[in-house]
Amino acid sequence: MKTLLVTGGAGFIGGNFVLGVLAQGGLRIVNLDALTYAGNRDTLAALDGRTDHVFVHGDIGDRELVQRVLAEHRPDAIVNFAAESHVDRSIEGPAAFVQTNVVGTLNLLECALAHWRALPLDRQDGFRFLQVSTDEVYGSLGPVGRFREDSPYAPNSPYSASKAAADHLVRAFHHTYGLPTLTTNCSNNYGPYQFPEKLIPLMIQKALAGEALPVYGDGRNVRDWLYVGDHCSAIRRVLDIGRVGEVYNVGGDAERENIAVVKTICALLDERRPLADGRRRESLISYVKDRPGHDRRYAIDARKLKHDLGWRQAESFETGLARTVDWYLANQAWVTRVLDGSYRMQRLGAG
Repeated sequence: MKTLLVTGGAGFIGGNFVLGVLAQGGLRIVNLDALTYAGNRDTLAALDGRTDHVFVHGDIGDRELVQRVLAEHRPDAIVNFAAESHVDRSIEGPAAFVQTNVVGTLNLLECALAHWRALPLDRQDGFRFLQVSTDEVYGSLGPVGRFREDSPYAPNSPYSASKAAADHLVRAFHHTYGLPTLTTNCSNNYGPYQFPEKLIPLMIQKALAGEALPVYGDGRNVRDWLYVGDHCSAIRRVLDIGRVGEVYNVGGDAERENIAVVKTICALLDERRPLADGRRRESLISYVKDRPGHDRRYAIDARKLKHDLGWRQAESFETGLARTVDWYLANQAWVTRVLDGSYRMQRLGAG
């Protein structure tokens, strides 16, 4: 049975990836996660007692630990989800993003390179290092066009700058040392187990509580939304048959203005869980000062992934968002435990 080392596998996307891979069977996962505010062992509760999942609490920047994990488990691939990932938090404190996303990824690459070089030749040929990145490294789009794999990097936030630096290091390790790398750049994810500081789960929680729904600026910033399960299936596809050294963009073909997303959430919750006082939740929308450096529009061109690797998404935005709302309604105990730390859905990154 092949072994994957998954970093950040207790977070939102990483946790969904781990659960999905192990549900399919045939692989063993070693899951390395630092369990920061966004990492949650509750997400992995269904895996308790399974022999095909090994959880290791630790940081990708801890060289001794990473070397020990690689030596003990001898993985056939590394999938790097580990990252500080919220733009607002990067505005408040960029240093943590550089430490994890740049320095941590560099450490992981150096350890992976040594591990790969020590493998037998047949296993070297099959080894992969897959870097999970973001469309935000490309900057902001005008009203037309989409990001392609050859779009120039132009990051506008400390978060996206740190991810861009990590992507460049991954590319450099392939071209300089021959490390067999792959990179995926995804659009905005949503779905189960997402920490409720991001737009969709934050709006679901606030709307459920009947609280004001803060929308940045004029609400017309556009994002291409991707259901997390579809993203995970794309990563698995790239890992299995992607060409070494290549970059693959993963998008949902679901461009929506932020205000439209919020209004759709309101309508779904009004239908499923009406407010006791009879108000429609759209009345809770409140426009607030925009985020500093807020990119106006992102959109992903995923034709390379679809044409070259045959990937197709399973969810439309409408079906994916309905599934997401239903999951949060059914899993409020998970949300409550996630929010028992310092974060209370307050605004971050106002500048």
